[in-house]
Amino acid sequence: MTETITKGQRKLPGNSAAKPMAGNCCNYAELSQLNQRGISFITIRRRGAAITRRLDALPANAWRRTRLDIPKRLHNNIRYVDEPTKLDDYVGTLRQIAVTGLGRERYTLFVCNNADITPRDLVIRYARRNGIEDGLGISVNFFHLDCLASTVRLNVDLDVALTVIANGCYRWLASKLKGFDKSKPKDLYRKFVETAGEVSLTPERITIHFDRRAHNPILREAALDTTTPPIPWLGNRRLEFTYQ
Repeated sequence: MTETITKGQRKLPGNSAAKPMAGNCCNYAELSQLNQRGISFITIRRRGAAITRRLDALPANAWRRTRLDIPKRLHNNIRYVDEPTKLDDYVGTLRQIAVTGLGRERYTLFVCNNADITPRDLVIRYARRNGIEDGLGISVNFFHLDCLASTVRLNVDLDVALTVIANGCYRWLASKLKGFDKSKPKDLYRKFVETAGEVSLTPERITIHFDRRAHNPILREAALDTTTPPIPWLGNRRLEFTYQ
């Protein structure tokens, strides 16, 4: 039974779980070792000028077409050339799948040692891996997941849990704001959360009066305060938004 990993993972000796590898640290000699151990992989290689010229010179009938069934993806219709290739320091032959139509000007060159996977399934699997990387990038760049508060295990676990909760809150906020459902937390924070205003407190409610901002109409349309229940730790007061 083979195991499949994508670029960015390495199966370490004596450990059955694939562990993350940083960036592009997997060279062709290491890929050869993975192949000899029966581990299938998918990665991408650099586009050299010679490879690009050769692909440009291929006749139109050398390219095949397929469609990626990835929801909300803008570029689903792709063309590809599936061919064998040899690489320095790699023992044996690899599959190289040159793909165009992914929304980039230049070709994307996938290489793998799995002879059974279809080019369509290979691209879809790699696209999922990119989605995971994007999520990790947001956790590091905006929520500072790589700057944990302490080496104490309890605090580290708390930091990670709060990061997951915060990310979920931003995703909920994005789903409520028209036209911003795909926005990243950093953009939502800058346009909606980091907003000046005044807070007034009465026995019945908490009123937040937002200063004039270009995106206030979107917040008003979302009506985020209409469905909020009383807040127990604030004396069962209700939340109310007003706009200048």
